Amino acid sequence: MSGIWLALAGMIVFFLGYRYYSKFVAEKIYKLDASYKTPAHQMEDGVDFVPTNKFVLWGHHFTSVAGAAPIVGPAIAVYWGWLPALLWVLLGTVFAAGVHDFGTLVLSVRNKGQSVGTLAHKLIGQRAKILFLFIILLLVLMVNAVFAWVIANLFISYPASVVSVFIQIPLAIWIGYTVYKRKGTMLLPSLAALATMYAAAVLASYVPVLQIDLVSYFGGEGASTPFGLNATSMAFLVWIVILMVYVYIASTLPVWKLLQPRDYINSHQLVVGLLLLYAGLLVTNPEVTAPVTNTTAETSWFPLLFITIACGAISGFHGLVSSGTSSKQLNKETDARFVGYFGAVGEGALALVAIIAVVTFFPTTGDFTNTYSSFTESSAAGLGVFIEGAAQLATGLGMPAQVASTIVSVIIVSFAATTLDSSVRLMRYIIAELGSEYNIKPITKMHVATTIAVVSSAALTLIPEGPRGFGSGGYLLWPLFGTSNQLLAGISLMLISIWLKRQGRNFLPAFLPMVFLLTMTLWAMINQVVFEWSGVGEAEASWLLFTFGAIILVFAIWILITAISTLSGKGNKDMDMSA
Repeated sequence: MSGIWLALAGMIVFFLGYRYYSKFVAEKIYKLDASYKTPAHQMEDGVDFVPTNKFVLWGHHFTSVAGAAPIVGPAIAVYWGWLPALLWVLLGTVFAAGVHDFGTLVLSVRNKGQSVGTLAHKLIGQRAKILFLFIILLLVLMVNAVFAWVIANLFISYPASVVSVFIQIPLAIWIGYTVYKRKGTMLLPSLAALATMYAAAVLASYVPVLQIDLVSYFGGEGASTPFGLNATSMAFLVWIVILMVYVYIASTLPVWKLLQPRDYINSHQLVVGLLLLYAGLLVTNPEVTAPVTNTTAETSWFPLLFITIACGAISGFHGLVSSGTSSKQLNKETDARFVGYFGAVGEGALALVAIIAVVTFFPTTGDFTNTYSSFTESSAAGLGVFIEGAAQLATGLGMPAQVASTIVSVIIVSFAATTLDSSVRLMRYIIAELGSEYNIKPITKMHVATTIAVVSSAALTLIPEGPRGFGSGGYLLWPLFGTSNQLLAGISLMLISIWLKRQGRNFLPAFLPMVFLLTMTLWAMINQVVFEWSGVGEAEASWLLFTFGAIILVFAIWILITAISTLSGKGNKDMDMSA
């Protein structure tokens, strides 16, 4: 079967979902009001609260939530066959992610741009708010560790991508200055910036001196360094330090200086990347060689599939972005449908092409099953297979394979870096909020809170030893990232459901995906925490995962018990009913 049929089916589902279902949700469920004065206007401060054109904001929102996760998750999940992964991406995007991302954005806008953690206080109670904030804090900490780990390893594996990625930073600052100080347009400068980035990527692919290959600078693989690390580990350490310095600066700058213009450039990268891959798909017309379903899989897809693919189907981190940064920049409430729901569709389209790139990459089914011989092998190989598979599609347009691999890695790193510094900014908000809650005034300060966020993220990335050696934190945390991410999405859908119920509206569009997601996630999390990570079962104990997982699981169950009481009419009534 041709991979084109998978793409066509996916695009039809996404089109129908946005055209009809999102319109129904916008008009009948969330009841958007174009005249409502959004927090961006109510509390405009030029730093966090900034009224923003919906296309620019969509670029920020999408690239903040995309990262590498909608690629990595689907690239791993095809281990169970292409059909289960495809169905979860399509149905999850339309009926779960769109409602969730859109809903958390509207809920925050209707409550002065407050985060979902703060809104838990109004909807469920003070205790739930504190527990929820701690869950969110642990999640963004894991996001920081996972994405820093991914970026550092991609820089090591694809050194030709480094120059292009770093060129983007001064270009974005220049665009921000041009637009907000000189009242210029953002479109043409961002397109020029993108062209410059890709020109640098092409040059670096052929000119070794432009490839920032730290491993070779330190003597090549196997060479030792003065700190007792081999060259690869030393390169990894240097990249993590550089990334943490960058995210410290990026997350404390006003959003218009770097965040918005860089994200707008990355939104064009998304369009270019998707056009490149889908056009390559049409030209090459590759055959799907992966099995429809893997009947010999040693690990059951039920419920593990629904946490392996988080971003690309539904992700709790999206609610943090919607309520943490996007709600503070929404110009008109009616823009929320485009920013929130269509942002989810954009990520679904990325996950769809990730599936297609992987399942059409291998010459034969045997080659696929050899690489995807187990879930563990699939987890290790997924991202690399996507990059090579995407490059193979791009070569159908006449692009050299070497250049195609570099550009694909540039796109992935750019998205991951956007998610990383948005996540650090969110972590700073949460630390400051907890400081206010417990009257610890020093950590309410921006630079103190940011320092705590950056240092703890770096430590979690670097310190754990694991199968990848020094700095295995991101790799080790990946299994917990999926479960905690989906758990957060389920709790956010629960908050939306409670809010809608109190408004006397139909809450089923949020409630039904909430029930499904929480059932799958709690099932998977209890199995992992109790039987895998604790060492009780056959698997070797993982105390890092067990500690984080047990804390999150206990907090989540506590919140759910409180929420059930609230839904039954016995909970907190301290909610602005005019929202």
